[in-house]
Order: sequence, then structure tokens, then C-alpha cells
Amino acid sequence: MNVDSRTRNRNRMWLIAIFAMFFGSMLVAGLLRFSGWRPEGMKNHGELLQPPGDLRQVVPTLAGGGAYHWDQRARIWRIALAPPASCTTECEKLARDLDKVWRLFGKDADRVHVLWVGTPPAQVLHPDALRQLQPDPAIRAALPRVDGAPDEPREGVPVYVIDPNGFVIMRYPAGFDPAGLRTDLSRLLKLR
Repeated sequence: MNVDSRTRNRNRMWLIAIFAMFFGSMLVAGLLRFSGWRPEGMKNHGELLQPPGDLRQVVPTLAGGGAYHWDQRARIWRIALAPPASCTTECEKLARDLDKVWRLFGKDADRVHVLWVGTPPAQVLHPDALRQLQPDPAIRAALPRVDGAPDEPREGVPVYVIDPNGFVIMRYPAGFDPAGLRTDLSRLLKLR
């Protein structure tokens, strides 16, 4: 074997190695993608609703009168909850948690409203973001599993994220971690 054939064989091996690294990494990435794996930083804390609830045709009525419109140009995201009338202690805690989440948005807090469907308990603080809506069966119908799911704790209230267009896109079960809601909504607020 002369020098030229050794060089040619070595170059072929390098070409095969580069080919294997390039297409091998693509194969591994494809396997991970189609297996459903996602990096921790890319996972939602809430449940992404498929299909999302559609509230675009519903015009909620504010408790004090007047309509609450889904104005997509304003780019307002909403945190919504529709607790039963008997909700007291759990709702007080949830209201404090949602107020804390809202305040942590800082400069973006004016782009988030908290929609409370029904009448909050008297002890619940009414932050600037709170919009109290009159009970409406159409709103409750668009909130999936609003009365809880069989595998969720009975005490507590699920919370929803509604996009600026009026689509209910995420659900957080009763007893959820408010930090997860803040993280998910912070990512959504970055969308323009």
C-alpha cells in the first residue's frame, strides 16, 4: 500500500466520521422529538388545552355593569377562575396567591387581568388587576373541567389562562403551584 492510498483511506474515514456525526445527531434529535421528550425549561407547568376553549363570541358582563371585551390590540392576558359560591377559605388563599403572581409581573402587570366569575368572598382583596364578572353559563362552558376532575383534590379551584383573543389556552388544577403560573405567563407576556 503506497502513501496515496493510505491518505485516501484516512480521508474517507474522516468523511464517514463527519457524515455519521452530522446525521447521527439529527437522528437522535428526531427520536427525542417524536418520543415527546422536552427539556425542563420548555415544559409548561399548566395543562395546555387542546383544543382551546373559545370565548371570542362571549361578551362577559362586569359585576358593576358594562361589557368586558376581548380587545386583542391591547394584548391583555387573563387569569380566570370561576369558583362556586360556597368557596371561602380556599378562595381567600387563591386570591392572595394570584395577587402576588400579578404583582411579580412588575412592568408587565398592566398587561394581565384577573377575571373572577361570580362574587368573591368579602375577605378577598380586590387588586387593580381584578375584574369581577357576572356569572355566565357560556363562560363556564368554555372553561374545561371548571368543577374539577375526578383525579384532582376536591378543595380548591382550577385557574385558566386566556389569551388576548379570547381563547382559553391553559388550565391549572386545584392546588396548583402559583410559581408555575407566573413562569408560564411570563413566557407568554414576552410574545408580542
